[in-house]
Amino acid sequence: MPARLVVKHPAALSFEEAAAVWMQYVTAWGALVEQAKLGKGDFVIVTAASSSVGLAAFQIARVVGATVIATTRTGAKRQALLDAGAHHVVATEQEDLVARVMEITDGAGARVVLDPVGGPSFEPLTASMARGGILLEYGALSGEPTPFPLFSVLGKSLTLKGYLYSEIVSDDAALDRAKAFIVAGLESGALKPQIARTFPLDAIQDAHRFLESNDQIGKVVVTV
Repeated sequence: MPARLVVKHPAALSFEEAAAVWMQYVTAWGALVEQAKLGKGDFVIVTAASSSVGLAAFQIARVVGATVIATTRTGAKRQALLDAGAHHVVATEQEDLVARVMEITDGAGARVVLDPVGGPSFEPLTASMARGGILLEYGALSGEPTPFPLFSVLGKSLTLKGYLYSEIVSDDAALDRAKAFIVAGLESGALKPQIARTFPLDAIQDAHRFLESNDQIGKVVVTV
């Protein structure tokens, strides 16, 4: 293991929690803080909000003083997402995303969007953004074609950026900044990984079935 990737285990964490930290917090920090410069007074839309990266984004946004608008397909996870740190939750199969975001932001739109989905939702997301906003795309969960929202991009001078976890991990200075922010947050309690369920290694098939059910909120940890 390269020494540059090793982090001292914060005393406040169990080993299960420590195993559930680094991918999602580095991913969310790199997108929101390092690249989007998210800060006090900003609104951020977080899609696939019940994922581990989504939950990490809630906590990081709160640390820097931003307001989180979480999206989920139905209202089934609404209360759990609010309990996890979202300020607002929009169920996109039941509510008009653009109308709700404009209502929440007093018509200004969200300056930052963090999205791992792509697909048809790309157009309403960009229509929900503020002038000069940035959308960071870090996945392609939809599997459907992603239309380019030309008029929103032109009319609002938007930035659409593909983003990868490796952008931070491969840059020593950025990784050091990520480690410092995350360790400080873990030690203060402002950042706390959420574990949906823990499985022993001999129940790995059950762990996969649980993942495939899409019922989880947070990380699934396998112990050895």
